[in-house]
Amino acid sequence: MIVSRRKLIGMGAGAAGGLLLSGCDRLNDSPAVRDSLASAEGLTMRSQRLLMGDALAREFSEAEMSPSFRVNGSSRVEDSAYRRLLGSGFAGWTLQVGGLVHRPLALSLDALKAMPQRTQITRHDCVEGWSAIGKWQGPQLGAVLGTAGLLPNARYVVFHCADVLDGKPYYESIDLIDAFHAQTILAWRMNDAPLSEGHGAPVRLRVERQLGYKHAKFVMRIEVTQSLAALYGGKGGHWEDYRGYQWYAGI
Repeated sequence: MIVSRRKLIGMGAGAAGGLLLSGCDRLNDSPAVRDSLASAEGLTMRSQRLLMGDALAREFSEAEMSPSFRVNGSSRVEDSAYRRLLGSGFAGWTLQVGGLVHRPLALSLDALKAMPQRTQITRHDCVEGWSAIGKWQGPQLGAVLGTAGLLPNARYVVFHCADVLDGKPYYESIDLIDAFHAQTILAWRMNDAPLSEGHGAPVRLRVERQLGYKHAKFVMRIEVTQSLAALYGGKGGHWEDYRGYQWYAGI
C-alpha cells in the first residue's frame, strides 16, 4: 500500500507526494526514487514550518476519541532488563538525558509525573494507512531539556529505545524546533491509564505534527547531539536508516 503525507505543503506534484512515505519496498529500493524523495524532503520541511510556524496540531474532545487504538511498531520488548522493569511497574527505572547538555539527568517515572503535565487529545496518523484519536499525558520535552540545559552546539534530540527491530537497536530523532513545540511530550499515560507495553511503556514520545513512526516508544535514553551522521545508519532513525523512510515526517 502506498500512503502519502497528508499534503505536501507548497508542492503541486501530487504524484510525488503520493510516493513520499511509501511502504512499497520496490520503490524504496530504487536509488532514483530515494534521491528524488530526499530532495523533496527539505522543501517540505521548510515550507511547512514557514506556513505553520508554531501552530498546534488539531486537538479533539473526549467524545471524539477512538473506541480502540491499534499498536504501532513493536508490540513487545524481548530485552530481559526491560522485562524485569515491566514486571516491577518500572520501579528503579530512570530516563537518562545526556549528550550536549550542561546537567545530565536521571529521571525516575515519579519525577516525570511530578513535573508540570500537558494533556492532549490528538490524532495518530500511521504510514500503514490508519488513524486513531487518543488522549496523552506527560511533561513537555522542552521542559526536560530546559532542566538539563543545552550546550550551544546542540541541534538534535535522539531517543534510544528498549526494543530491537531487524536485529538493530531502535532509535528516532527530531530537531530542536519540534523538541520545543508545545505538543511534544514524553507521554507516560494514555486514555487515562499508564501506558501498556504495546503502546510504549514506560514512556513514549508524542510529536504531534509528525507521522506515527516518529513517536518513539519504550524510551530509555535521550541524547542531545550536533549531528546524526555517527548514529547507526546515519539518517536519524531506524525506519530512515533501513527502510528508506524520510527523516522529516511532518503532516
